Amino acid sequence: MKGPIRRTLSVLALTAGLVAPPQAAHAAGPRIDLKVLVVSDGGPSVRAVVEQLASEGVPHRVVNLDDGSRPVIDTAFLQDTVGGAPRAKFQAVVLPNSDPFENKAEMEALVAFEQQFGIRQLSAYVYPNAGVGLNPPSQAGPLDGSSTELTPAAKAGAFRYLKGPVPFEDIAPDVTETYGYPSTPLPDGEGTRFEPYLTKDGATLAGVYTHDDRSEMVLTFSANTHQTQFRTLAHGLVTWLTKGVHLGLNRQYFSVHVDDVFASDSRWSTAENCTPGEDCGDPSVTTQPIRMTPADVTYAVGWQNQRDFKLDMYFNGGGSKDVVQQNGSDPLLKAFQQNKSQFRFSNHTLDHTYLGCEQDYTVRPWVCKKNAQGETVWATRSYIRSQFADNRNWALLKGFSSQWDEVVTGEHSGLKLLPQQPQDNPNLSGAVADTGVKWLGSDASRDFDQRPVGQALTVPRYPMANYFNVGTAAEMVDEYNWIYNSRADGGSGVCEDNPQTVTCIEPLDPATGYEQHIVPLDARITLTHILRNDPRPHYVHQSNLAEGRILYPLLDRVLNDYRTVFAANSPLIGQRMRDNGAELKRRAAWNGVKNDVTAYWQDGKVHISGGGGNPVPITMPEGTKDSSGGLLGGILTGLLGTDTFGAQYGGERSDYKTGIITLTVGATTV
Repeated sequence: MKGPIRRTLSVLALTAGLVAPPQAAHAAGPRIDLKVLVVSDGGPSVRAVVEQLASEGVPHRVVNLDDGSRPVIDTAFLQDTVGGAPRAKFQAVVLPNSDPFENKAEMEALVAFEQQFGIRQLSAYVYPNAGVGLNPPSQAGPLDGSSTELTPAAKAGAFRYLKGPVPFEDIAPDVTETYGYPSTPLPDGEGTRFEPYLTKDGATLAGVYTHDDRSEMVLTFSANTHQTQFRTLAHGLVTWLTKGVHLGLNRQYFSVHVDDVFASDSRWSTAENCTPGEDCGDPSVTTQPIRMTPADVTYAVGWQNQRDFKLDMYFNGGGSKDVVQQNGSDPLLKAFQQNKSQFRFSNHTLDHTYLGCEQDYTVRPWVCKKNAQGETVWATRSYIRSQFADNRNWALLKGFSSQWDEVVTGEHSGLKLLPQQPQDNPNLSGAVADTGVKWLGSDASRDFDQRPVGQALTVPRYPMANYFNVGTAAEMVDEYNWIYNSRADGGSGVCEDNPQTVTCIEPLDPATGYEQHIVPLDARITLTHILRNDPRPHYVHQSNLAEGRILYPLLDRVLNDYRTVFAANSPLIGQRMRDNGAELKRRAAWNGVKNDVTAYWQDGKVHISGGGGNPVPITMPEGTKDSSGGLLGGILTGLLGTDTFGAQYGGERSDYKTGIITLTVGATTV
């Protein structure tokens, strides 16, 4: 094959004009390093931008104005020369306002730097004035509950991933959450122009002021990292700042795990305010367990197809075996078998037994049992192994397929649980190795960061609001009231005893409290996870798909809120737990090396090296070509038609790459 390849390359070189008389080398143009400079006053608006940069994995340097040992922002700090070419050490600048420096020379150096290299600036919270191209504010005050619009210029450029109105939250009606100064642009002048990007009733809240051969994005409203409206807009701010060329990438993830499928869940006792088998001191207290029916499976299939969203079913085969033993057959099993292609199935252990220490319930709260030598009594390696393997074998016999390298244990047991069990079951890692498990679900509310358990890595999962022990909205509200009401209002008083972590609320109406309070509150919390570029999945229980099917109003609210604002080019990424875990692993690896990577933009190309073999996340404009590998690599990729960089998402191209990388930047339109 060597001969044909050589002949093809020589013909290509001749026809493309690659064989030509020597010419004088052109001087290299300015080099722009792919790092963002953030000058912070410690305020929430700048911190919110920093959090967005961090969540996307964008390299950045923060200079705190109140730090007496901070570097001076001067020419030497901002730029130098490399290989005879002028170098900008930063590709973008974030300031708390349009001029935050006490030392006038620092702003002058920054202005000259931005002018020389075409660097963009974000002024994170500004009072409208002529210096930023705006008239004094037409009004000033809270923006809570407002509906704002992105202009056509914004949606054609950096905010092309959005389509609809951007609502501003109003969580607490008696508290001002966002303060703003809607204004109007000054008339265009010689070399000056203000382009509105975000408006409220025709007045400007954000826009780009072009002046002094500089581009400055101006925000005239307060923000913090927890607000849905800021998180919605934040990626567009990063895209605008970097002209769509930066390290790091952004996605919106939403996977929902339904635990305990085929098992039954204990029901909350509204009379005794406890759950039998869990925390009822009186063994005579009983309730009817909650278990899905075939009709619930049919409903789930129809809902999935209507909403274009797939649920992950984490199953306990032992629950079905128990029903078959008692009744001779299990209609729920048959219903899932008939619809097995409609869901993703995953291993939740055979019997949902506790796989940590042996629990002693003679005291409240329970403690780990000790043997005669005072040692903790643990579930054995062989027992844990059988719970993993036997559930897998049961599923295969019943015709279900899955990715068998992912497991969620019952109640995330086996993993450390503070305060009673401050360490993992030491037998868990061996059972993981025995069964080839690589991804182990954990509870993000207790164990937020991914960590190793033997050869496996944890995948932290967010709990959603719906409790495992309720089948109806009224039961959900009853238990919610018990937890969050004061003793005077008939609650447990937990909120009174723990005011730092729990807030007392007024009792919710059992008839309306779920739809009117719990659903919108948890939908907002879930959306904040989604908008943080966070691949951690969420989890609920099969009881929430049964009886009152209370999960669906919550999921509908999340999907509707998201899809009303985000464009079709930014779909929610719903993937398996193993894929979520792999993304968390890549993130951790990138965070460990991103400050050691060399990345710059020069003469229309981006050059990246030094990742140490770790995948580097990259975001580029449409039309970007991957020319890594030099001339030969570029020709071969062109021949094969595979030179387009990355995957489309949000109107951009992004992907992970390793090695020495060269990308030819597509036309930027932001």
